[in-house]
Amino acid sequence: MLELRSKETVLVRRLSACATILGGVLLSGALGCDSKAASSTTSTPAASAGAAPSAASAAPLASAPAKPPKPARPTEPLNVLFLTIDSLRADMPWAGYPREIAPNLTKLSKEAVVYENHRSVSSYTAQTVAAWLSGRYASTLYRTGYFFTGYSEANDFFTETLQKQGAATLAVHGHMYFARGKGLEQGFDIFDVVKGITFDAQTDNHVTSDKITGRLIELLGDKQYTQRQFFVWAHYMDPHDQYQKHAESPDFGNKNRDRYDSEVWFTDFWIGKLLEFAKTQPWWGRTAVVLTSDHGEAFGEHSMYKHAFEIWENLVRVPLLVLAPGAEPRRIQKPRTHIDIAPTVMDLMGKEPLPSFLGKSLVPEIYGAEPEDREPLALELAEDSHNPHRRAIIQGDYKFMVFDTGWRKSLFNLKQDPGEENDLAQKEPEKLAEMQALFDTTFGKIPSVVPYGGATLKSGKSANGPSGPPKADAPKTAPQ
Repeated sequence: MLELRSKETVLVRRLSACATILGGVLLSGALGCDSKAASSTTSTPAASAGAAPSAASAAPLASAPAKPPKPARPTEPLNVLFLTIDSLRADMPWAGYPREIAPNLTKLSKEAVVYENHRSVSSYTAQTVAAWLSGRYASTLYRTGYFFTGYSEANDFFTETLQKQGAATLAVHGHMYFARGKGLEQGFDIFDVVKGITFDAQTDNHVTSDKITGRLIELLGDKQYTQRQFFVWAHYMDPHDQYQKHAESPDFGNKNRDRYDSEVWFTDFWIGKLLEFAKTQPWWGRTAVVLTSDHGEAFGEHSMYKHAFEIWENLVRVPLLVLAPGAEPRRIQKPRTHIDIAPTVMDLMGKEPLPSFLGKSLVPEIYGAEPEDREPLALELAEDSHNPHRRAIIQGDYKFMVFDTGWRKSLFNLKQDPGEENDLAQKEPEKLAEMQALFDTTFGKIPSVVPYGGATLKSGKSANGPSGPPKADAPKTAPQ
C-alpha cells in the first residue's frame, strides 16, 4: 500500500511539473519569448508566474496604416480617348467568345470597368454617332430623312461646348460618310477621314485601321493639342462588311464570321499599337479611354445579315469598356445604353452636362458607386428612306418591341429566350399590357422630330419637317 501511495505521489508530482512547464510555455508564447527563454522560465515557475508583463505586451497593438479612400470620381479633369469600332458584337473574348480575336482589348478588359449588359440606342451608324455626340436619340434631332443621315447645326453637340471652353477636339474616321458634310463635324478642331478612300453606299471596301492609328499617333504626339485638355474620337471601320482576311491575323476560316473575326483581330492589333504609344506619353496618366461600338452585326440570326433595319439584340448589344485613372477594374451587370455616353464623357472631363442630355453620367459607378437601376431602357431606329421605324423598351427580363406605328407588337423574355425566338405577345397578355403602358410613358418623354430634306421615307411619307432654329454662330445652310 505504501509502495502504491509512493508511486501515486511521484506520478502526481510529475503531472504537476508537466502542467507547470506547459503553463510556462504558454505564458512565454504570450509574452513573445523564444524557446530558450521558455526553458529558462520553466525552471523557476514561481518567478515566472509572478513576473510582470513586458511593456511591449502591455501596450495596445498598433493598427495597420489606413488605406487612402477610393476616389469617388476623377481627382482632376481628364482627357478622353473615345475609340469606337464599327459592327463590334457583344460576344467578344472577355464575354466568353472562345476565339482569341481581340488579345489587346481582352487585356484592356482586365484593367477596365466592363459593362456586361450594354446596348447601343440603335442598330445603324448614322443614327448612333449622333446619339454619342448629342446625348439624345436620333429621332429627337433635326435631321434629314436620308439613309446616310445629315444633322442640322441647330442640334447641340457636346463637342461644341468643349471647343468653346478651350479643349482640343479631334476626330479620325475610316468611312467617307463622315466626309460628306453630314453635320457631325461641328465642334471639332480637326475632323479627318483617311485619305485615298472612296464612298460606296453599300459597303466598306477599304482597310483603314493601320491608317487611323497612324494619324492618331501624329495628332496625339503634337503638343499643340496635348498640352491642353483634349477629346479625341476615332471610328475604326474594318469589322464592317466586306469582311476581309488579314495576313497578320490567325486564319479563322473562310465563312462570314471567320473573316469578320479576322477583321476584329486586325483592328485590335492596331488599337493595341495606339495604346502602346499612348502609355509612353506624359498625358496618359490623366486620360480616360472609352471604347464601344455603334451597333452589333447579324450572321443569320432572324434570317438577317449585317445590320440596320431592325433592333434585335444581336444588332444592339455591344461592348463598353472604360479605363479611367484611379478607377479599379470591375464588371457591371446593370443594363445601360449609349444615351449615357455623352454625359459620361463630359463628367470625366470635369464639364457640366448639357441641359439637352437625356442620359446620365456613368462616372460614379465607374469609380465604385453601387450601380443604380436605370430601366426601362429605350431603343429606337428612327424612320428614314430605308429604315422602318422601330422602337423598344427593356424592363427586367422583358423586351417589348413596336414596329412602325404599332401594326405589330412583340414581347420577349430575354433571360429565357436571349435569341428572341419566342414571341410572348399572345401568351402573356397581362405582361404585354404592362409593357405597353410603360412604353407609352417612356416614349412620351422622348419627343420625335419629323425629318427634313424632302426624302421619301420608308412608310411613303415625305420628310418635310423643320431643320431647326439657327444658332447665332452656325452656318446658314443645313446638311443634305
